[in-house]
Amino acid sequence: MPRRTKPPGRAHRTGSRRVIPVLLFLGPAVLLLGVVVGYPAVATVARSLYDTSGGRFVGLDNYRTLFGTTTTLIAIRNNAIWVIVFPSLVTFLGLVFAVLTERIRWATAFKTIVFAPMAVSLFASGVIWRIVYETDPGRGLVNSVVGTVANAFHTPGHYTGPTVKATSGLRSGAGGALVSTASVSPGGIVQLGLTGIPPSAIPRATTASTPRGAPGAVDGVVWRDFSPGGRMGVIDRGELGLPGVRLTLQRADGRAAGSTTSADDGSFHFDGVATGSYHVVVDSSNFQPGFQGVDWLGTRSLTPTSALGETGRALLSVPLAVIAEIVAMLWIWTGFSMVVIGAGLAALDREVLEAARMDGAGEWQTLRRVTLPLLAPVLAVVLVTMIINVLKIFDVIVSITPDSSQQQSTVLALEMWRIGFTGVGDKGVGSAVSVFLFVLVVPVMLLNVRRIRG
Repeated sequence: MPRRTKPPGRAHRTGSRRVIPVLLFLGPAVLLLGVVVGYPAVATVARSLYDTSGGRFVGLDNYRTLFGTTTTLIAIRNNAIWVIVFPSLVTFLGLVFAVLTERIRWATAFKTIVFAPMAVSLFASGVIWRIVYETDPGRGLVNSVVGTVANAFHTPGHYTGPTVKATSGLRSGAGGALVSTASVSPGGIVQLGLTGIPPSAIPRATTASTPRGAPGAVDGVVWRDFSPGGRMGVIDRGELGLPGVRLTLQRADGRAAGSTTSADDGSFHFDGVATGSYHVVVDSSNFQPGFQGVDWLGTRSLTPTSALGETGRALLSVPLAVIAEIVAMLWIWTGFSMVVIGAGLAALDREVLEAARMDGAGEWQTLRRVTLPLLAPVLAVVLVTMIINVLKIFDVIVSITPDSSQQQSTVLALEMWRIGFTGVGDKGVGSAVSVFLFVLVVPVMLLNVRRIRG
């Protein structure tokens, strides 16, 4: 029996019926992508070939300007630091946390805490970390922790500040110490007046009074020599003693004969003093300031010794602000890395892991020889995704870094915004920066799409 075939016209009508629904579904999306993504991309490439007004064709001059400006080269350097350091660190931390969560109790609570920063916008996270990095140890968390440790090894004095001055009986000594002007012998009394000290700095103080001398001893008082209508060099009524002042009894040849600390009323006592002439020294440690904080977001850099000139030194130095920003981004993205790698761990064939353990492999050998090779595709996806994120990083840099140091920690996306959209900008060069950033992102993005499909 001969085989029946469809008429050509009927086949064409069937194909048209299939194409029309596809166009109805995809048409709006394609049109929207063309308007929102396609046209701006093509227009930006074209705009990068014109001057700042857009009226004169300049060819590749904007790209020459781009690679001939020190600030832009610094932005490229900072992006390179981000690409080299951040993706590797965040992938490593995500792997460590993902492996740990399989071996600890309360794993769900731990994952929630680590992943919580992902719920906060990047701009808000930058504001949070700008407060964390505050230079004042009383406000910034990082400097508060560092200051607690630093002050434990180098105890600050009770009476710090540039306004502390001697009013009577004292002169400047070596290393910031204060030395009594008059010499004293056993049984003598020394009065040492200081001013420029606020009452709030001496909460334990009581009213100062002149002590009585004792044979074989040197007594004295150190007090806050200030009261309305009072006389300098005299202990007036109501003036406070200075407690906790560290003092040294010094022989005429400069050697120490004893040390003591003043009481709450400012009095002090050196006992068992041999016959001779002495001076009383107010130790410089009393005025030693505590930890003042590190300007993590300032212009300080880890600058190598270089003979390449100012430009070379500027490009080779690593701003401290960039390191601080990387730490903040690790806080944000480690949870994402942990969750993705944790999902990869959950999907591993447990029989393979058990077989490795039965063959005598330890935990470290199993992780290095079995788990990591099986997780390689997942780790690659996380790594490439983080590279894309840091190539176009912008909001964290803007929110965390003060304007005074943004030039040292700038990146390409921030430089594009600064050149093209702020002040008397150059839209041609700004478009060139945008095109250059697009060229950097596209290969990595295509690699990521290939990994995801794999």
